[in-house]
Amino acid sequence: MSLMFDNIFNPHNWEVVPFHFWSLVFFAFGCIVGSFLNVCIYRMPLELSVISPPSHCPHCKYAIPFYLNIPLVTWLALRGRCKNCGAPISPRYFAVELLTGLAFLACWLTHGHHAPWLAAVYSLFLAGLIVATFIDFEHFIIPDEITLGGAGAGFVISFFLPQLHGAGSVGEGMVRSLIGIAVGAGIVYAVLRLGKLLFGRQKMKLSGETKIVFTEAALCLPEMEIPYEEIFYRKSDTIVVQARTVELIDRGYRDVKVRLSPSRLKIGDEEINPETVPHMDVVCSEIVLPREAMGLGDVKFMAAIGAFIGWQGAVFSLMASSLIGSVVGVVLILLRKREWSSRMPYGPYIALAAVIWIFGGNKLFALLFP
Repeated sequence: MSLMFDNIFNPHNWEVVPFHFWSLVFFAFGCIVGSFLNVCIYRMPLELSVISPPSHCPHCKYAIPFYLNIPLVTWLALRGRCKNCGAPISPRYFAVELLTGLAFLACWLTHGHHAPWLAAVYSLFLAGLIVATFIDFEHFIIPDEITLGGAGAGFVISFFLPQLHGAGSVGEGMVRSLIGIAVGAGIVYAVLRLGKLLFGRQKMKLSGETKIVFTEAALCLPEMEIPYEEIFYRKSDTIVVQARTVELIDRGYRDVKVRLSPSRLKIGDEEINPETVPHMDVVCSEIVLPREAMGLGDVKFMAAIGAFIGWQGAVFSLMASSLIGSVVGVVLILLRKREWSSRMPYGPYIALAAVIWIFGGNKLFALLFP
């Protein structure tokens, strides 16, 4: 099987056709893939099928025919609006198609001369990074289909193309991919645990005696509403409040400590099943929230990256993403676009660091760590 792939991706076979014919093919195919990535970006966070139903307008449900589903061209021709109802279509659709086409083209221009197979594999890899980036920016999650699926895809590809990791045999390629998965996930998990230990609680001072509301789905502060899914990452995560008063539907308390976790509500010495408390009003001057340095999605995402670019690439991605994320965070704070304590998606910076790796970061890593 490996020999078959060697024949398919033999550079001499590809040289029969002019190099820039393949440049055009990679760009066009990338735009087509980008159209599918838009479907993934929209549907995956909603846990919808990416296959059925076919592409349609989210406003009027108009089924888009194939001749109105041409990447880049259709969006421009319709000026970013639905042909049927005239509703606006987000510029993101055009941007993702163009970005994916340019990413595929860059892979070919960088690696096509000496390793067409590497251009194809890295194109697939970049497609996954693009989906993860856009979903993480909007929803602060990276679906398992991308992370765990990516780790599996990288491992399988390492079986058929062990050269992906500079290996000379199938077994060696698979071992290096597994090491990449273990190192990538292991390092980020260690950072997550250390961050939880050092920065696992966020103490928020409230003005005077402030009323906060606990609903079935969210914590409602005076100026924001925080869904519980953004607070509780594990069963042990707990919100702590020293309350002046607590009001439930059928009773009240004064001067008690309130501790709320996903499975337990403790008011003073009394323990209550939180599922039986649909609404709770608390008056206090301070609240302590659990906080994460990183999420488990980032751990699985780094495993997928390690599967494709090995342990060196995973280490580089973590180091470079930390630097990139810090710079971006400080700039946004200086521009008053975010607060010091506000949540920030980390997946996009890991993805950008991985992109830097495959387009030259590996050479920089070799210089720094010969």
